[in-house]
Amino acid sequence: MARGAQPSASLVLFSLGLVLLCFASGSTTVRLAEAQGQSPSPATATTAATAQKTWCVPKPSADEKALQGNINYVCANVSCSVIQPGGPCFNPNNLFSHAAVAMNLYYAYNGRHSWNCYFANSGIIVQSDPSYGSCTFY
Repeated sequence: MARGAQPSASLVLFSLGLVLLCFASGSTTVRLAEAQGQSPSPATATTAATAQKTWCVPKPSADEKALQGNINYVCANVSCSVIQPGGPCFNPNNLFSHAAVAMNLYYAYNGRHSWNCYFANSGIIVQSDPSYGSCTFY
């Protein structure tokens, strides 16, 4: 994006949606109980089991150069066919959406370690599934 240029409305809305997904997690109680050395209750243990899956997406503040670099890096290491024309994650056809899918592919393929979502500080780990329509984030 050129200096001073404004992001498109759809990119802003998509970014805000991802930020909201970050805050829609109910796993705080589990993490506090585990940190204090307490065993979580059976109800909390069920929450912990379902809350453990995470996804990697771009930070809303990530710039276009970083997003394109992330896509290039990921697609040189794992198959990015899902974001190619005709793929289930091609639409919406924008850099942020394609980077989200690609970054999560890399993160999942490499074991979901926090360091596999760093992407020069342009990635963020979320606990809410960002899948949409026919596009499934694994």
